Amino acid sequence: MDYAPNTDQQLKDMLRTIGVGSFEELIHAVPGDVHQRSLHVPHGLSEAQVLELTESLAARNIALPQVTSFLGAGQYHHLVPTAVDALSSRGEWLTPYTPYQAEASQGSLQAIYEFQTMVCELLGMDVANASLYDGASAVGEAAVVALRATGRNRLLVAEALHPHARQVLSTYLQGAGAILQEIPTVNGLTDLEALAKALKDDVAGVFLQHPNVFGCLEPMAQAADLAHRVGALFAASVYPISLGVLQPPGAYGADIAVAEGRCLGTPVAYGGPGLGLFATTQALLRRMPGRLAGCTVDQRGQRGYTLTLQTREQHIRREKATSNICTNEGLIALRATMFMSLLGPQGLRELSEANLSKAHYAASHLQELPWVRLAFDQPFFNEFTLRYEAGITPEAVNRALLKAGVLGGYGLKTWYPLLDQHALWCVTETLSRERIDAACEALKKVRA
Repeated sequence: MDYAPNTDQQLKDMLRTIGVGSFEELIHAVPGDVHQRSLHVPHGLSEAQVLELTESLAARNIALPQVTSFLGAGQYHHLVPTAVDALSSRGEWLTPYTPYQAEASQGSLQAIYEFQTMVCELLGMDVANASLYDGASAVGEAAVVALRATGRNRLLVAEALHPHARQVLSTYLQGAGAILQEIPTVNGLTDLEALAKALKDDVAGVFLQHPNVFGCLEPMAQAADLAHRVGALFAASVYPISLGVLQPPGAYGADIAVAEGRCLGTPVAYGGPGLGLFATTQALLRRMPGRLAGCTVDQRGQRGYTLTLQTREQHIRREKATSNICTNEGLIALRATMFMSLLGPQGLRELSEANLSKAHYAASHLQELPWVRLAFDQPFFNEFTLRYEAGITPEAVNRALLKAGVLGGYGLKTWYPLLDQHALWCVTETLSRERIDAACEALKKVRA
C-alpha cells in the first residue's frame, strides 16, 4: 500500500508504546510485494468519495446470476431455498458459538445432533461428527485416522482425487513419517491394476473420489475390496448432491466417508467458508476427529443433548486428542441441516436427477461441435471433461465465451499439465436448457 507521511502524533505514541519506531518496522515480517502494493486511491478523498470509488470497482465483478456458468471443479452453484436464508439468519442462531454448557445450549446441540443424523443417512455410515473446516481438511483427518488405526505408514491416493485435497493431505502429513503414493488414471478412472500392485501390508488407507476430479464415476466397490484384502482402510470423498442417485459410501464398504458440504444450502462465495463432512463406522468411532453431539435423558427422563467423546487437545484429556480440530462450521452445518430437511429424500433425488439429465443434455449438444469431444468414455454425474482440438485452448475459448455472458469450463492445465487442451464443464439445476442451447450457439461463433 501507499501510506501518507505520518504526521499524527497519536499514531507515533501508539507505535512507541509497543516498542517500534515506525509502521514499516511493525510489519517488517510481511513480504514487501504484499504490503507495498498500491490501491491507486488518490490522497485527499472524502469518505463519500472513497465509498463511491470502491463501489464502482466492486461493480466490475460478475455475479453468478448475471452469467451462464459452467464452472464447478469442487465448488458448485446450486439453488438455495429462501427458507434457509430466513431461518438461519434468526438471532437465536447468530449468537451462540461453542455449546460448552449443555444446560444453556440445548438448541445448538440439538441442531448439531440432527445434522450428524442426516449426514449418517446421506453417507450411509454409522456415525458422523459435528463437521470440519472443509472437505479438504476432512481428507487430511481421514488419513490421520487410517494411520493410527492400522499402525501402518503408507497411503495410496488416487491421482483423480481433487488436487486441493491432495495438497492439504500432503501438508497434514508433514513430519508424520507417512508415505504418500499416487495411483495413476486410465481413461479418466483410477487404474485398478496399478492399485492392486501397490497394495502391500504396509498400506494404511486408500483414498478415491466419486465422482472424481474429471467428473467420472469411479469403481468404488472394487477399490474398497482391494484395500480390505490387505487390511487397509478405504476412504471415499464424495459429492453430496450426487447421492440422490449414486450409492452412498456405506453401500460399497467405505470405512471413512468425507465430503465438501457447502453445496448443501450455502452459496458459492469468494474465499467463503467450507463445510467438511466426516463419517465413519462404529469400529472407528473413538478415533474420529472433532466434536460429537450425543442424545441422552436427564434424571427426569427428558431428552437432552450434550457434547460427548471429547478427547480434544484443549480439554483435560488432551494427551489422548484425536485431532487439533476443536470446533466445527456451526452456521454452515445448520444451513445444511435446514436444506436437507426441506428437500427430504425425494427432493434430493429429484435435485440429483435434474443435475444428471441437464449435464448429459449439455454434453451431447457440445459434442455436436466438430472440434469438441468428451475426453473420457466413462459414466459421469453433472461434470465432464471436454477435449478441444489442437490449437484451441480452454483459455482462448473462455475469453471468447465471456463476451457472450458465459463462463466456460475450467481449464485443467494448471492441475494436470498434460491436459492442456482439456476443460472441466459442470451443469447444475441452475441452468435451463435454453441457456445451455445459447452457450452451444456461442461456442459455434467462437470456432468461427
